Amino acid sequence: MGFVNELTAGAGPRRLDRRAVFAVTALAAFMASLDLSIVNVAFPALARSFPSASRAALAWVITGYAIVYASLLVTAGRTADRVGRRRIFFVGLGVFTVGSGLCGLAPSLGLLIAGRVAQGAGAALLVPASLGLLLEAFPPESRSQTVALWAGVGALAVATGPSLGASLITAGGWRWVFFVNLPVGLGAWALGRRVLPDDAVVHRPPPPDYAGVVLISAALAALVLAISEGPDWGWTDRRILGSAVASVVLGAAFVRRCSRHPEPVLDLRLFHHRSFSVANAATLVYAMGFFAMLLGNILFLTGVWHYSILDAGLAVTPGPLVVAAVSGPAGRLAARHGFRWMLLPGFAVFAAGLAWYAVEVGLRPAYLAEWLPGTLITGLGIGLTFPVLGAAAVSSLEASRFAVGSAVNQTARQVGGAIGVAVLVAILSTASTPGAALQHFRHLWLFSTMMALLAGGLSTLLHRRPSVSVQPVAADGAVLGGTA
Repeated sequence: MGFVNELTAGAGPRRLDRRAVFAVTALAAFMASLDLSIVNVAFPALARSFPSASRAALAWVITGYAIVYASLLVTAGRTADRVGRRRIFFVGLGVFTVGSGLCGLAPSLGLLIAGRVAQGAGAALLVPASLGLLLEAFPPESRSQTVALWAGVGALAVATGPSLGASLITAGGWRWVFFVNLPVGLGAWALGRRVLPDDAVVHRPPPPDYAGVVLISAALAALVLAISEGPDWGWTDRRILGSAVASVVLGAAFVRRCSRHPEPVLDLRLFHHRSFSVANAATLVYAMGFFAMLLGNILFLTGVWHYSILDAGLAVTPGPLVVAAVSGPAGRLAARHGFRWMLLPGFAVFAAGLAWYAVEVGLRPAYLAEWLPGTLITGLGIGLTFPVLGAAAVSSLEASRFAVGSAVNQTARQVGGAIGVAVLVAILSTASTPGAALQHFRHLWLFSTMMALLAGGLSTLLHRRPSVSVQPVAADGAVLGGTA
């Protein structure tokens, strides 16, 4: 009843304002989080619509979104603080909605990728601004519960994404995966114009380093290009070598710029905290295996077991439900007993689920005997790890730096995801027989297993107990709901 009382506290107009602000910001979280899982289900349908496109080219539909989102997230939050969260919220909402429409109408793969890039930019603007507006609307004593409920809406979006996306694709085609955002975006816009308060900027900080955003975006794009196109172009092809060199040079320039700019994209001083450095390194590595598995499982079910998109969407749904159920208790236990105590068994469980896929799953469909156990085990492992890693990343920071620390952790997750999808493309090269295809997927699951074990090894470097009292709460729905 406590949180309900906070929602309804005060006079009639104030009561309406708080509920409405929560509704608008939750709609934004739902829309941005939905696209994290729903597009994976659409991947096989996209391959059929663009038969001449390689898997590496199609992967840019996912990696393009992740690269832009990761590159802009921290800077977008600072821009919102500088010019006003309400203004940036509507800019982000408009860009995301227009990008969704462009994706749905796209006659070519190039325009579809352009729409996804716009969606990534819109989401990067939208998420930190919506969270800031939400926190402003509620008193300090109820903010933790409010953010938890807001994150739960995002979790619901990611958990329902596979089944909702599969239903939309079955009923009307893959374009409806993007068109579904239009009524949600327009509804949030109409309601938000009425209820979101103006937030006057009293002290305007200096502008963030937008040139740094360009550097890191280009570095990540070059790295993803080199990894994903390596099998087709040849690892010694000058385009691959040039992309790899460009990634290193641009990445080094980005780090150098961050060390000198007064408002850097990435505050390198944060990495003086061991827990922050270790947790973000583990997040990056873990996300590589996690996102590779996320898309790979959909491709396996539709390509090897020949499930329909609807059946594949339903088949992967139990995993996100386990994640959503486990994340809250896991976070509370980690805050009480220590992050390592939860992360080490969590990574072991996740690796065991992946090993189950690699060893037990065969060419003939056997959902209950072979697939469902792996889905439930990996879901349990993800629920024990992803939200706890997010809390570990900020556990040693001052309270005033929690927001930027959390944003950096989300950025590490998206960067890892983009690299992981590129690795998936490299592993799942064209196979001439079903047996060869199965072997490729086993290699993919083993790659994800190794990433989980490496993340577990890194987590042993964390402090045994939290250095401050941090309640692990998912900063976005991806933490709570992304599993297959």
